[in-house]
Formats: sequence, structure tokens, C-alpha cells
Amino acid sequence: MPDALLQHPGPQSKTDLFVSFSILALQGFGGVLAIVQRELVEKKQWLTREEFLEDWAVAQILPGPNVVNLSLMIGDRYFGMRGALAALAGMLTFPLIVVIALAALFAGVSDQPQVQGALRGMGAVAAGLITATGLKLIGTLRSNVLDALVCIALAAITFVAVAWLRLPLIWVILGCGSVACSLAYRKLGAT
Repeated sequence: MPDALLQHPGPQSKTDLFVSFSILALQGFGGVLAIVQRELVEKKQWLTREEFLEDWAVAQILPGPNVVNLSLMIGDRYFGMRGALAALAGMLTFPLIVVIALAALFAGVSDQPQVQGALRGMGAVAAGLITATGLKLIGTLRSNVLDALVCIALAAITFVAVAWLRLPLIWVILGCGSVACSLAYRKLGAT
């Protein structure tokens, strides 16, 4: 096991991974970033904030849902392929059952304005949770290889490109990601 993993507690078993990721998956609706960060960093302390950000960044660029990618990486880190599969099963099993049940129920009431309003409200809550998590993690910019102002500028450019200019996400990631990687590479090369 790498030395970095010995600095903080990890999952006790593959069952612990399965149960923990099942609980995480059942807490989220429309995204679980805030919940995952709170549970894995603050409560369980399986990751530091910096490790979480690094892993989350990798999880975002991989194909598939970010939190599923993260669960695979954490499971693999502690228990190899079997751990990755246990974490993945935890992330997918119960939400799949819930979604199938909700789809059956929703089919009969989808036209009602109260149901549509409830879904819009849940979307606003999910957006607020993501914003709150971003604000909570902003302190980690102090230890980033790039200056905090550069990181904030790149985030602002990305937001404008995606939200206002509606540029395709792939081109924004390639453009801003290439600039960020180049700047970080130069900074790391200078040290």
C-alpha cells in the first residue's frame, strides 16, 4: 500500500466500500458532489481535500458519471479490482432499484404541475449544493501549483464559454484544460 494511504484511515473492507458508496448514492439526486466530498473527506477521512480534488479532476475527464469514476478509483486504490467492483456495485445497485420504481410511479403522474414544480425545485437545490461545495473547496487553491488568481480566471473563462457562449464542452475542456496543463507544467518545471 502506498505511503500516502497510510496517513489517513481507509475503508475497512470491500463490504465497507459497498455500504459506504450505497449510502452515498442513495443520498444524491441530480449529483452527489457535495455529499461525496463531505462523507469521504470530512467524515470518513479516506481522502484529504487535495486528494479529493485531484481524484475528482481525473474522474471528470474520464467517460461516464464522475462519482462512479471516483468510486472505481477509490475502490481500486484500497482493494484492487475487487474493491473497484464493490464500490461500483454500491454506487449502482440501490439507485438502479429506486430509479426503476420511480419511473413506474412517475409515468402515472408526470403531467401534474405539482410534480413538475417539485422536479424544478430539486434542480435548484442540486445547483446550490454544487455551488456550496465549490466554495468550501476554494481554500485548497492556496496549495495549487498555479496561483489562485489563475485558477479563478480559468474557472471564469470556462463558465462564460459553457454557460453564456454555449460552446461545446469538449472544446472548452480541450482549450482551457490545455492552457491549465501547460501553465502547471511550466511552473512544475521551474521548481
